[in-house]
Amino acid sequence: MHFVRVLEKAPAKINLSLDVLHKRPDGFHEVEMVMTMVDLADRLEMQELDRDTIIISSQAGYIPLDEKNLAFQAAKLIKDRYEVRKGVYLHLDKKIPVAAGLAGGSSDAAATLKGLNKLWRLGISEAEMMKLGEELGSDVPFCVSGGTALAQGRGEKLTKIDAPPQAWVVLAKPPINVSTADVYGKLRAAEIRHHPNTQAVLAAIRNKDFEALCGSLGNVLEEVTLELYPEVGQLKDCMRKLGAEGVLMSGSGPTVFGLVTKEIKAERIYNGLRGFCKDVYAVRLLM
Repeated sequence: MHFVRVLEKAPAKINLSLDVLHKRPDGFHEVEMVMTMVDLADRLEMQELDRDTIIISSQAGYIPLDEKNLAFQAAKLIKDRYEVRKGVYLHLDKKIPVAAGLAGGSSDAAATLKGLNKLWRLGISEAEMMKLGEELGSDVPFCVSGGTALAQGRGEKLTKIDAPPQAWVVLAKPPINVSTADVYGKLRAAEIRHHPNTQAVLAAIRNKDFEALCGSLGNVLEEVTLELYPEVGQLKDCMRKLGAEGVLMSGSGPTVFGLVTKEIKAERIYNGLRGFCKDVYAVRLLM
Protein backbone atom coordinates (compact mmCIF):
# COMPACT_ATOMS: atom_id res chain seq x y z
CA MET A 1 0.00 0.00 0.00
CA HIS A 2 1.44 3.37 -0.99
CA PHE A 3 0.95 6.31 1.33
CA VAL A 4 0.64 9.38 -0.86
CA ARG A 5 -0.10 11.54 2.14
CA VAL A 6 0.42 10.83 5.82
CA LEU A 7 -1.29 12.59 8.74
CA GLU A 8 0.18 12.50 12.25
CA LYS A 9 -0.98 14.02 15.53
CA ALA A 10 1.63 15.52 17.83
CA PRO A 11 0.17 15.79 21.36
CA ALA A 12 1.51 18.09 24.08
CA LYS A 13 3.10 16.68 27.22
CA ILE A 14 2.92 17.82 30.83
CA ASN A 15 5.20 16.94 33.74
CA LEU A 16 3.42 15.57 36.79
CA SER A 17 6.79 15.67 38.47
CA LEU A 18 10.15 17.10 37.46
CA ASP A 19 13.21 16.63 39.64
CA VAL A 20 16.85 17.47 38.95
CA LEU A 21 19.21 15.22 40.89
CA HIS A 22 22.58 16.75 39.97
CA LYS A 23 24.60 18.28 37.15
CA ARG A 24 26.45 15.67 35.12
CA PRO A 25 30.07 15.78 33.92
CA ASP A 26 28.75 16.18 30.34
CA GLY A 27 27.06 19.46 31.29
CA PHE A 28 23.53 18.04 31.18
CA HIS A 29 21.37 17.60 34.27
CA GLU A 30 20.42 14.20 35.67
CA VAL A 31 16.62 14.32 35.86
CA GLU A 32 13.77 12.24 37.15
CA MET A 33 10.39 13.12 35.67
CA VAL A 34 6.91 11.69 35.32
CA MET A 35 5.45 12.75 31.98
CA THR A 36 2.08 12.20 30.36
CA MET A 37 0.25 13.47 27.29
CA VAL A 38 -2.80 15.70 26.96
CA ASP A 39 -5.36 16.08 24.20
CA LEU A 40 -3.95 19.32 22.82
CA ALA A 41 -2.09 18.51 19.62
CA ASP A 42 -0.38 19.90 16.56
CA ARG A 43 -1.28 18.14 13.32
CA LEU A 44 1.26 17.33 10.64
CA GLU A 45 0.51 16.44 7.05
CA MET A 46 3.33 14.98 4.95
CA GLN A 47 3.46 14.52 1.19
CA GLU A 48 6.26 13.03 -0.84
CA LEU A 49 8.04 15.31 -3.31
CA ASP A 50 9.87 13.96 -6.33
CA ARG A 51 12.70 16.43 -5.83
CA ASP A 52 15.20 15.96 -3.03
CA THR A 53 14.20 18.76 -0.66
CA ILE A 54 12.39 19.48 2.61
CA ILE A 55 9.70 22.16 2.56
CA ILE A 56 7.75 23.12 5.68
CA SER A 57 4.72 25.40 5.81
CA SER A 58 2.53 26.42 8.73
CA GLN A 59 -0.44 28.62 9.47
CA ALA A 60 1.46 29.93 12.53
CA GLY A 61 3.37 33.07 11.66
CA TYR A 62 5.79 32.83 14.58
CA ILE A 63 7.72 29.60 14.02
CA PRO A 64 10.86 29.05 11.94
CA LEU A 65 10.33 26.97 8.80
CA ASP A 66 13.99 26.05 8.24
CA GLU A 67 16.83 24.19 10.04
CA LYS A 68 15.78 25.86 13.31
CA ASN A 69 12.54 23.87 13.27
CA LEU A 70 12.73 20.48 15.04
CA ALA A 71 10.39 18.86 12.50
CA PHE A 72 12.77 20.00 9.73
CA GLN A 73 15.72 18.58 11.70
CA ALA A 74 13.85 15.27 12.13
CA ALA A 75 13.14 15.05 8.39
CA LYS A 76 16.77 15.82 7.57
CA LEU A 77 18.04 13.26 10.11
CA ILE A 78 15.87 10.46 8.72
CA LYS A 79 16.78 11.37 5.11
CA ASP A 80 20.51 11.37 5.86
CA ARG A 81 20.53 8.27 8.07
CA TYR A 82 18.47 6.13 5.69
CA GLU A 83 19.82 7.69 2.49
CA VAL A 84 16.40 8.73 1.21
CA ARG A 85 16.78 10.58 -2.07
CA LYS A 86 13.23 11.90 -2.13
CA GLY A 87 11.81 15.08 -0.68
CA VAL A 88 8.89 15.90 1.56
CA TYR A 89 6.39 18.73 1.85
CA LEU A 90 5.30 19.02 5.46
CA HIS A 91 2.44 21.21 6.63
CA LEU A 92 2.36 21.93 10.35
CA ASP A 93 -0.98 22.97 11.84
CA LYS A 94 0.22 24.49 15.12
CA LYS A 95 -2.08 24.36 18.15
CA ILE A 96 0.42 23.90 21.01
CA PRO A 97 1.89 27.22 22.18
CA VAL A 98 5.61 27.68 21.52
CA ALA A 99 8.32 27.87 24.23
CA ALA A 100 5.67 26.86 26.74
CA GLY A 101 7.07 23.81 28.55
CA LEU A 102 4.68 21.52 26.65
CA ALA A 103 7.23 19.86 24.31
CA GLY A 104 5.42 21.11 21.19
CA GLY A 105 8.58 21.14 19.07
CA SER A 106 9.71 17.74 20.38
CA SER A 107 6.30 16.26 19.65
CA ASP A 108 6.40 17.68 16.11
CA ALA A 109 9.82 16.05 15.62
CA ALA A 110 8.51 12.70 16.90
CA ALA A 111 5.45 12.90 14.62
CA THR A 112 7.75 13.69 11.67
CA LEU A 113 9.87 10.61 12.37
CA LYS A 114 6.75 8.41 12.58
CA GLY A 115 5.13 9.96 9.53
CA LEU A 116 8.18 9.71 7.28
CA ASN A 117 8.75 6.13 8.40
CA LYS A 118 5.30 5.38 6.95
CA LEU A 119 5.55 7.68 3.93
CA TRP A 120 8.86 6.21 2.77
CA ARG A 121 8.11 2.68 4.08
CA LEU A 122 11.40 2.52 5.95
CA GLY A 123 10.35 -0.10 8.51
CA ILE A 124 12.10 1.64 11.41
CA SER A 125 11.16 0.13 14.80
CA GLU A 126 9.86 2.32 17.63
CA ALA A 127 13.06 1.67 19.60
CA GLU A 128 15.17 2.87 16.64
CA MET A 129 12.98 5.95 16.27
CA MET A 130 13.45 6.73 19.97
CA LYS A 131 17.23 6.46 19.46
CA LEU A 132 17.02 8.89 16.54
CA GLY A 133 14.87 11.16 18.71
CA GLU A 134 17.62 11.37 21.33
CA GLU A 135 19.79 13.17 18.78
CA LEU A 136 17.09 15.84 18.36
CA GLY A 137 16.23 16.59 21.99
CA SER A 138 15.68 15.06 25.43
CA ASP A 139 11.86 15.01 25.17
CA VAL A 140 11.69 13.51 21.67
CA PRO A 141 12.05 9.80 22.66
CA PHE A 142 9.12 10.20 25.08
CA CYS A 143 7.04 11.88 22.37
CA VAL A 144 7.79 8.95 20.03
CA SER A 145 6.55 6.36 22.54
CA GLY A 146 3.76 8.50 24.06
CA GLY A 147 1.59 7.44 26.96
CA THR A 148 2.86 8.01 30.49
CA ALA A 149 6.43 7.36 31.55
CA LEU A 150 9.08 7.81 34.18
CA ALA A 151 12.02 9.56 32.48
CA GLN A 152 15.53 9.38 33.88
CA GLY A 153 19.07 10.22 32.72
CA ARG A 154 18.79 13.29 30.48
CA GLY A 155 15.15 12.37 29.99
CA GLU A 156 15.88 9.67 27.42
CA LYS A 157 15.76 6.64 29.76
CA LEU A 158 12.07 5.80 29.78
CA THR A 159 10.02 3.37 31.83
CA LYS A 160 6.39 3.04 30.69
CA ILE A 161 3.87 3.28 33.51
CA ASP A 162 0.07 3.20 33.82
CA ALA A 163 -1.97 6.20 32.75
CA PRO A 164 -2.86 8.59 35.58
CA PRO A 165 -6.45 8.64 36.87
CA GLN A 166 -8.69 10.24 34.22
CA ALA A 167 -8.94 14.01 34.61
CA TRP A 168 -9.54 17.31 32.90
CA VAL A 169 -6.51 19.52 32.44
CA VAL A 170 -6.76 23.29 32.15
CA LEU A 171 -3.60 24.73 30.59
CA ALA A 172 -2.78 28.43 30.70
CA LYS A 173 0.28 30.11 29.22
CA PRO A 174 1.07 33.70 30.19
CA PRO A 175 2.25 35.90 27.28
CA ILE A 176 5.98 35.25 27.83
CA ASN A 177 8.37 32.78 26.26
CA VAL A 178 10.74 30.89 28.52
CA SER A 179 14.02 29.42 27.31
CA THR A 180 14.61 25.97 28.79
CA ALA A 181 18.37 26.51 28.48
CA ASP A 182 18.13 29.76 30.50
CA VAL A 183 16.15 28.10 33.28
CA TYR A 184 18.52 25.14 33.56
CA GLY A 185 21.44 27.57 33.35
CA LYS A 186 20.21 29.43 36.43
CA LEU A 187 19.35 26.29 38.39
CA ARG A 188 21.84 25.45 41.13
CA ALA A 189 21.28 21.72 41.39
CA ALA A 190 23.35 21.38 44.59
CA GLU A 191 21.26 24.04 46.36
CA ILE A 192 17.78 22.67 45.67
CA ARG A 193 15.86 22.73 48.94
CA HIS A 194 12.66 20.90 48.04
CA HIS A 195 12.81 17.88 45.80
CA PRO A 196 9.51 16.56 44.42
CA ASN A 197 8.44 13.17 45.74
CA THR A 198 8.58 11.17 42.51
CA GLN A 199 7.79 7.92 44.32
CA ALA A 200 4.58 9.42 45.74
CA VAL A 201 3.52 10.48 42.21
CA LEU A 202 4.22 6.96 40.89
CA ALA A 203 2.28 5.38 43.79
CA ALA A 204 -0.71 7.72 43.24
CA ILE A 205 -0.80 6.76 39.56
CA ARG A 206 -0.48 3.05 40.39
CA ASN A 207 -3.34 3.30 42.90
CA LYS A 208 -5.44 5.52 40.57
CA ASP A 209 -5.66 7.95 43.51
CA PHE A 210 -6.46 11.38 42.07
CA GLU A 211 -6.28 13.20 45.41
CA ALA A 212 -2.88 11.75 46.26
CA LEU A 213 -1.64 12.63 42.76
CA CYS A 214 -2.72 16.26 43.16
CA GLY A 215 -1.01 16.38 46.55
CA SER A 216 2.32 15.06 45.27
CA LEU A 217 2.82 17.10 42.06
CA GLY A 218 6.19 18.85 42.05
CA ASN A 219 8.55 20.70 39.72
CA VAL A 220 11.99 21.79 40.86
CA LEU A 221 12.31 24.32 38.00
CA GLU A 222 9.46 26.42 39.46
CA GLU A 223 11.88 28.08 41.88
CA VAL A 224 13.89 29.51 38.98
CA THR A 225 11.05 30.39 36.61
CA LEU A 226 8.85 31.97 39.33
CA GLU A 227 11.74 34.22 40.34
CA LEU A 228 12.28 35.34 36.72
CA TYR A 229 8.56 35.61 35.94
CA PRO A 230 6.35 36.34 38.98
CA GLU A 231 3.24 36.14 36.73
CA VAL A 232 3.68 32.33 36.64
CA GLY A 233 3.22 32.24 40.42
CA GLN A 234 0.19 34.54 40.15
CA LEU A 235 -1.31 32.21 37.56
CA LYS A 236 -0.83 29.23 39.90
CA ASP A 237 -2.59 31.09 42.75
CA CYS A 238 -5.41 32.12 40.45
CA MET A 239 -5.94 28.53 39.28
CA ARG A 240 -6.12 27.31 42.86
CA LYS A 241 -8.63 30.02 43.79
CA LEU A 242 -10.78 28.97 40.85
CA GLY A 243 -10.89 25.42 42.22
CA ALA A 244 -8.15 23.41 40.50
CA GLU A 245 -7.26 20.43 42.68
CA GLY A 246 -3.67 19.98 41.55
CA VAL A 247 -1.66 22.89 40.09
CA LEU A 248 1.85 22.81 38.64
CA MET A 249 4.08 24.51 36.09
CA SER A 250 4.93 22.19 33.20
CA GLY A 251 8.56 21.73 32.14
CA SER A 252 10.57 24.94 32.35
CA GLY A 253 7.31 26.89 32.01
CA PRO A 254 5.68 29.26 31.70
CA THR A 255 2.56 27.10 31.13
CA VAL A 256 0.68 26.20 34.30
CA PHE A 257 -1.81 23.34 34.41
CA GLY A 258 -4.63 22.56 36.79
CA LEU A 259 -6.16 19.10 37.26
CA VAL A 260 -9.85 18.55 38.02
CA THR A 261 -12.15 15.54 37.75
CA LYS A 262 -15.34 17.34 36.72
CA GLU A 263 -15.91 19.00 33.36
CA ILE A 264 -18.04 21.75 34.90
CA LYS A 265 -15.11 22.73 37.13
CA ALA A 266 -12.73 22.72 34.15
CA GLU A 267 -15.12 25.06 32.33
CA ARG A 268 -15.29 27.40 35.31
CA ILE A 269 -11.49 27.62 35.58
CA TYR A 270 -11.18 28.03 31.80
CA ASN A 271 -13.68 30.92 31.79
CA GLY A 272 -12.07 32.51 34.84
CA LEU A 273 -8.64 32.55 33.19
CA ARG A 274 -9.78 33.68 29.73
CA GLY A 275 -10.21 37.21 31.05
CA PHE A 276 -6.49 37.87 31.35
CA CYS A 277 -4.76 34.98 29.60
CA LYS A 278 -5.01 34.43 25.83
CA ASP A 279 -3.63 30.88 25.64
CA VAL A 280 -6.04 28.80 27.75
CA TYR A 281 -7.16 25.25 26.95
CA ALA A 282 -9.40 22.74 28.69
CA VAL A 283 -8.50 19.23 27.53
CA ARG A 284 -8.45 15.63 28.77
CA LEU A 285 -5.46 13.59 29.79
CA LEU A 286 -4.69 11.15 26.96
CA MET A 287 -5.19 7.59 28.08
